[in-house]
Amino acid sequence: MRRFTHKEEEVMTILWRLERAFVNDILNEMEEKPPYNTVSSIVRKLVAEGFVGYEAFGKTHRYFPILKKEDYRANAFRSFMDNYFGGSPSALLSYFVKEENVAPDDLSRLLEEIKKSDSGQ
Repeated sequence: MRRFTHKEEEVMTILWRLERAFVNDILNEMEEKPPYNTVSSIVRKLVAEGFVGYEAFGKTHRYFPILKKEDYRANAFRSFMDNYFGGSPSALLSYFVKEENVAPDDLSRLLEEIKKSDSGQ
């Protein structure tokens, strides 16, 4: 699965939140307001690629996400980890500990979650 452009990701995030929306609804949710035709083109491209579906109401279409947010997040995160941390979860965690100053309480909570997942709970 390919990574979305910034604007495509913004449109998808809005659709995931709203679940169903017309182009005007999407446009109203955007911080920076691009032209209507720009948003419409982005949505039509996402439809053509199978990420978004629609219901037709005459000449108007209401759009909905086909791609699940969880699926995109997992793919994007895997790509991020591969590209920046050599696919290593320990390198990623080490980065957060060293560079992002993760609090000891947060680390303890993460370790507990790892132990639970390892034991099948």
